[in-house]
Amino acid sequence: MPFQLSPGVAVVEKDFTSIIPAVATSPGAFAGIFQWGPVLDPLTVTSENVLAERFGKPNNNQDVFSSFFTAANFLSYTNNLLVVRADTANQKNASCTGFVSSITTSSAGSGYTTAAVTFSAPQTTGGTRATGTASISAGTTSAGTPVAVTSVVIAGTAGQFTCAATTLTVGDTITITGTLGGTGTITGYTTGKVYTISALTAGSGSSVTGFTVTDAGTPIVTTAGTPTGLTYTRGFTVTTGAGQLSIAIVNPGSGYTAAPTITVTGNGTGASFTAVIQAFAAPKIKNAADYQATAQDGQLSVGGFVAKFPGSLGNSLSFSVADSVSYSAWDYKDSFDSAPGTSSYAASVGGSNDEMHIVVIDDNGAWTGSAGTILEKYAFVSKASDARKSDGTNNYYKNVINSNSRYLWWADHPPLTTWGTAAAGVAFENLTTARTISLVGGVDDFAATPANYQEGFALFANDELYDIALIPTGRVTAATVTYVINNIAEVRKDCIVFTSPVDVSDASVITATGSTGANKITAFRDALPSTSYAVLDSGFKYQYDRYNDAYRYVPLNGDIAGLCARTDYTNDPWFSPGGMNRGQVKNVVKLAFNPSKTERDTLYKKGVNPVVAFPGQGTVLFGDKTLLSAPSAFDRINVRRLFIVLEKSVATAAKFQLFEFNDGFTRAQFKNLIEPFLRDVQGRRGITDFRVKCDDTNNTGEVIDRNEFVADIFIKPNRSINFITLNFVAARSAISFNEIGA
Repeated sequence: MPFQLSPGVAVVEKDFTSIIPAVATSPGAFAGIFQWGPVLDPLTVTSENVLAERFGKPNNNQDVFSSFFTAANFLSYTNNLLVVRADTANQKNASCTGFVSSITTSSAGSGYTTAAVTFSAPQTTGGTRATGTASISAGTTSAGTPVAVTSVVIAGTAGQFTCAATTLTVGDTITITGTLGGTGTITGYTTGKVYTISALTAGSGSSVTGFTVTDAGTPIVTTAGTPTGLTYTRGFTVTTGAGQLSIAIVNPGSGYTAAPTITVTGNGTGASFTAVIQAFAAPKIKNAADYQATAQDGQLSVGGFVAKFPGSLGNSLSFSVADSVSYSAWDYKDSFDSAPGTSSYAASVGGSNDEMHIVVIDDNGAWTGSAGTILEKYAFVSKASDARKSDGTNNYYKNVINSNSRYLWWADHPPLTTWGTAAAGVAFENLTTARTISLVGGVDDFAATPANYQEGFALFANDELYDIALIPTGRVTAATVTYVINNIAEVRKDCIVFTSPVDVSDASVITATGSTGANKITAFRDALPSTSYAVLDSGFKYQYDRYNDAYRYVPLNGDIAGLCARTDYTNDPWFSPGGMNRGQVKNVVKLAFNPSKTERDTLYKKGVNPVVAFPGQGTVLFGDKTLLSAPSAFDRINVRRLFIVLEKSVATAAKFQLFEFNDGFTRAQFKNLIEPFLRDVQGRRGITDFRVKCDDTNNTGEVIDRNEFVADIFIKPNRSINFITLNFVAARSAISFNEIGA
């Protein structure tokens, strides 16, 4: 209290209402393989429907359906699961081919150098066929500028090229006739992928027919540690005539270099043609943060979008765009109230024609079950980079899409000079026709390694960022379970790992019966460490997959973790989740391994909790052991969870004693804070007795001088019944029960 220098009244408020806070005991955390969704970015899921919406429905891949149903089964008991989609090596985002049908670039631009290569002498067969091959090798850059292109010239001494086609795209067939003699050189260098124009068959006389343009490209090689394989467009302009061939290629954007090889075979005389080849290397962009870090203008597809997350599900998406000119003939105009035009913001600064409508479409029904369904609509978004709505919110189409869409990420403008500029005084260019473009190239082969799973689970090691209690592991190897135990549960000490055994030889589902099955389960348990922070069940259940009309073997650990969460709601965390009252497992057709009494005895000694199907009584978790090998109260799930609750609650409250004085007042205040909480737990049958010691006997002068504070909390935990003995004694009618000890 401050000193007063003159008469007055000082009001000081003291708060002695502190209590032990409630802590979360039911939130789950899971990392698995999914078809869709952010990669290595935890997302809270509250139900199976939300899981399917945000991470995609399961397919027939074992890792995918095991992951999906582990998470879904946990959510069937509770409503709070933090889900991480693990990375795999071959994930690629689907991308579009841009707004334009042709690009012609003839100038090299500044800062570029070229590399010369030779054009080999024509090869002659029977005097009727000649072939020349040109290869463009790597050039150099200056000042960190990516190498672009100059013209490529083929000079022939005895003929010219002829092509009947006027445009050319990947996969098109052209015909070149005539003869080519002599030798020549090619000068020039490009960036981008590898393209090949090859002769397939030779006609009679001096003709070669059946030329096909193919894409034989490799992913972009990047610099400065940026991701490989980002989407970009390549435009080829090929002109023949007067004995020469010119090729120009669009620059992919800053920071990327790559060297293509162009092969030209055939011979001919005659006219000229122009060809455009557009192709894309699918990007590997995991989530919005990656886009923001790496996808600058010009480094992705020209004038289009990519799927927001990697995976083949992106291939089922398309988008459609219309502006004031193209709206009247647009297929989706009935989904909007009126045509786009000029926004009030653009009009206020002298701009015009900036508005457009965008829709995102479920092409084949993968998302909604109905092909062609509109998934998202964006009305009256602006081409102007500084556009604002009347309420002041951003209306620039790039920002609107990237902030709100669950499916698309903006990549780059069409090659129209006004799009993406400030609105002042600009009459924005319009599309001549509405554009509806499907995404292609999305890939995920779901080839998950133990390292992929471990990378996903590793995110949960941060106990300050993620408040979790239950970690189902799905279908993973013993090495991955060990990693999660040692690096997450044993480090955090506020959560429990749940796992199901697989065959240690090949990670397959254990379906063997009798002692063979028990031995396989025991082998898996022996590969795990001794810990009170992990729970092992006896295997897998067979359940119906309504998404694919199939039956699947799914690990039980999602259910066992779910039983613990449900017990928190019906009772308290310190109640056992096993038995007929609280251990009923849902959605079971049959068990992969249904242990007999003898097999249960074998497994239970090893710390394996049998899940048993009792005829007419359901499928039940028939054990409540942790993986602690040493005889201890902590070899039971309820005791371990009791102490997690007590330790987490008291530790949270104890933070408010930091920087106070270690004197009798603080110690008494802390003790009076803890004891009512423990009495409440005792009244709710969690403990049988307790004592809190926090005085000068354990806070000695030496402890105080080290700026420490010590409280000893003694707990007698309640134990669950695992063994019941019923003694039936028969007595003669004439004998008193007191005589036989009753």
